[in-house]
Parts: sequence; structure tokens; C-alpha cells
Amino acid sequence: MINYETYCRLHHLKAQQLKPTQIAHATGLHLQTVTRWLNQAQFKPRHSQRRSSKLDPYKARIQGWLETHDYSAQQIFQRLQEEGFEGGYSIVKAYVRQVRPRHRPAFLTLAFAPGETAQVDWGEYGSVAVGESRRKLSFFVMVLCYSRLMYVEFTLSQTMEQFLGCHQHAFEYFEAVPKKIMVDNLKSAVLKRLVGQAPVFNPRYLSFAQHHQFTIKPCGIGKGNEKGRVESGVGYVKKNFLNGLQISDYKVIGPAAKTWLETIANVRIHGETREQPILRFAQEKTLLQSLPPQPYDIATILAVRASNRFRVTFETNRYSVPAEYASTLLTLKVYPRQLCIYHDHQLIAQHQRRYDRHLDIEDPDHPKALLAQRKNAREQKILARFFCLSPQAERYYQGLAKRFNPKNHVHKIVALSEIYGVEAVARALLDAIHYQAFSSEYITNLLESRTRKLPEPAALLLTRRQDLLDLELPEADCSIYDNTADPE
Repeated sequence: MINYETYCRLHHLKAQQLKPTQIAHATGLHLQTVTRWLNQAQFKPRHSQRRSSKLDPYKARIQGWLETHDYSAQQIFQRLQEEGFEGGYSIVKAYVRQVRPRHRPAFLTLAFAPGETAQVDWGEYGSVAVGESRRKLSFFVMVLCYSRLMYVEFTLSQTMEQFLGCHQHAFEYFEAVPKKIMVDNLKSAVLKRLVGQAPVFNPRYLSFAQHHQFTIKPCGIGKGNEKGRVESGVGYVKKNFLNGLQISDYKVIGPAAKTWLETIANVRIHGETREQPILRFAQEKTLLQSLPPQPYDIATILAVRASNRFRVTFETNRYSVPAEYASTLLTLKVYPRQLCIYHDHQLIAQHQRRYDRHLDIEDPDHPKALLAQRKNAREQKILARFFCLSPQAERYYQGLAKRFNPKNHVHKIVALSEIYGVEAVARALLDAIHYQAFSSEYITNLLESRTRKLPEPAALLLTRRQDLLDLELPEADCSIYDNTADPE
């Protein structure tokens, strides 16, 4: 079906001597549609005719029943059958769904005194790159109910240590603790919640609350609206901070969120209070509780066993411990940013917690004891080989011990035995003791000199040159003796 404007355009193009095929291409309409409307002398819109239904005679009755009673579609269908309705259940169900009056729930506006209550909740926002892997991105939101001051922290999990750690960081951000905290019925806070019974709180969260002297206020079952302030805060984070944000790496989102809190979220004019949260917080802060003198230990404690390669595995990553604790049962304390490993209540290793996957993290100091042990064993083995070279080897070692770094000389002499043989080295040691020469270099010189091949003596060759054989010597002048005066 086309409108009147399109109909006029078709006939205008026809008046320009265009063919139906060209008009269809120009307007994007099907060729049959163009041809049909070009043959119409005037525009006649088609009026849709609604098909009659077997339910039409009963629709007024159905509406009357629904206005007086909250009948289900099945109950309506049964009543219609009693009155002779011959249609099926599906058309009754569809019509009841269409005309049933919608009951929208009404909510009371909750008011909170300054310093009285804060609300907390988790939010999720896709995934983020962490090294070479990707992890689900979560964020924790705490909102002070009176001032609407907000704290946001992004995490890569919603585990217990993260939940408690975010609470601690929020209290440090506010520099105070509210008297009550409203939470949803998540397992980190409430283990069991039955209608008509007191909630069963998570022991860790209850201990944390007692340490900070705040009361846990769980929402009613299916009553998430009771913590509407923090739910609005979660939505505000998604719409204002995260919407359109390109997160290249997890490390950059924390500083960005802190800047957003200080420059936008907590200084904006709030839609409900018509004031800046930071200004209302100045009034509320004096009525909040002070921080406890000592922080709460939020760690999750696990019993782990180190492998024979002195590694502890956590979340697919392997963390080293000192080599002497290989295959030992240890205690792992998991914090949001670090891991601490204990043996008999003594801290033996500490690592930064990594959120990549399948990494091997080793402290360079941890394998030193094992390397030293292996080095000592190797030294003892080489020294034993040295003593086996000759009965005089121990005496020669005593001479080497007076020099600097005797082990180095022992290593070289043992190596010489593999090149020149044990007998040759034993003879060199005996000669070196005789000359009191204690050095691997002297042993090397002895071995090389004895293995050096000297050239064999050649035959005596007599010259046959005549000019060398016929020598004419001048006669000796003895007059010098005659001139010598006799002393007597």
C-alpha cells in the first residue's frame, strides 16, 4: 500500500515518458506495484477490513469480569464454554492479556536521617582485557542515603574478600562509617532468608559489621526497591561513566573512576535533593561513626599444598614459595591485591595478586636454598673424584687450601684427568708435591710438557764445499812475546 504522495510521483514520472521498469528502479517499488498504480485513474486507498472472531460477542463480558475479579485466562475460558463459546483457549488467552487492567505497584518514599544509612550493591559491565586474557568487569557502589555521596570501585570478581575490601575502601573514602548498611540478599551478606524468620547472615560479614559497629539491614525478599538509592547509583554509573567508554586495560579504569567521582558524580546537582552531594556530606559527616583504630583482616583463608616444584596454585596461576616448603601443607590468605602464604603461622611468601590466567610467578629468592644444596652436592662429588686421582691427592689438597679459591683449582685438575688420564695427573701431582708447587696451572704445565713431542735428532752432515775446506790461515806473529821484558 502506498500513500497519495507516492501515487502522484509515479504519475509524474510517467508523464516524463519513463517506462514502468525505470519508474520502479527510481522509486524502489516492485514492478507489479508500479504497474498496478499507473493503471489507476485516481488514488483509492484500501481500508483494512478486520476479520470477525468467534470471541467478538463475548468481549464485553470478558472486560466486565476482569474489572470486578482478577480471573485467570483459564477461568475466563471455562466460563465462556459454559455460555456456549466454541473457540479455542489461545484466542481467549491473547485477548485477556491484551485487555487485563495493569496493576502498577505503589512505593513509599523512604527518608533517612543524616549519618544513618548507606546502601551497597554490585553492578556488571561486560568484560575487560587483563594481560592476555579477559575477565568479567564488576563494580561496587556505596551511596550514603542522606547526602547521596557515592563511592565506586571496579573489581574482577565479587568474592568475599573483594566485597569486604570495597567496604573498607568506601569507609576510608568517606573517612567515616554509617550506622546501618542496607544490602540485597546476596550470599556475601545473607546466607538464608525465609518469610517470617530472621535472616541468617554470613558469619564473615557479620564479624566485619561488628568490628566497624554498623548494623546490617537486608532488604525484604523481592523488595529490591527498598535500596533504590544505590540501584539508581548503579544505573547512573552505567549511563554516565561507562556508556561509550573505551576500556583498553583494567589498570586504567580505577584512576578514571576516581576522577569521575571527584569531578562529576559527587559535585553534580542531584535530581532529588537539588543539591551537590559533596555539600550535603559536609552536614552528614559529623553524624557518622569514626573508623576503627585497627583494620579488619578481610582475607579469605584457604588450605593449600605446595607442589614438588614449590608452587601454590590459585585461580589457574602458580605462585612460588621457598624451596624447602615443597609438597608441604600451607595456609593461603587471599586479599584483593595480594596473596600471603603461611606455614605454622609464619609468613613465608608474599605475592601481588594477578588476574591474568595460567601465569607462573616466582620470587628470585625462593629457589636459592635448593640451588645452594645442589651446588654443595656437586662440589662434594667433584672433591671425591679429586681424592680418587692419587694417594697423594689429599696432601696436595692441603697445599691448595692455603691458596685463594682452592675449589676452582680442584675443578680444573679433575677436568685435566678427563683429558690426559688419571695416571698422568697422579704423576703430575707427585712431582708438584716434590717441588711444593700447588696450582692447577703448574699441573697443566707438567702435563703439557710431558705430552709435547720433541723433534728427533737428524744425521750429522759434513760439508763438501772446497772453499770451506781449503782454509789459509796467516802465520802467527810471535814478536810480541820477544818484546816482553824479563822482570829479573
